[in-house]
Amino acid sequence: MNRRRMIMMLCASALGLAYIGLLYYFRTLTGTNKADGIIGVMLGLFISAHPAAGFLDMFFFEKNARYRFSLRWSALWWLVLDLLVLLIGWYVIFIGLTRLFGKAGYSAFPA
Repeated sequence: MNRRRMIMMLCASALGLAYIGLLYYFRTLTGTNKADGIIGVMLGLFISAHPAAGFLDMFFFEKNARYRFSLRWSALWWLVLDLLVLLIGWYVIFIGLTRLFGKAGYSAFPA
């Protein structure tokens, strides 16, 4: 398990949780739903990119196929961390998309 990568993923997921918490308490970050949605989608994509890259490395680019699906505890915890950060990223994307295309976002379209 790469310590630098783990710290990066934990910091990115902390940013995502902070985004969700701030939207929950303040209802808006910038004053407009579009800007909040764009920030959420971009932040969610950034958060989800790190675990997705880890999964791709594990499945396709690992040199020793015998250790690909290791049952060591460190590999199991790394997989759990990857899935948790990926779920946080997906949730941030979902919140951003609902801010971007929610009911308030459709007011510019003709009825």
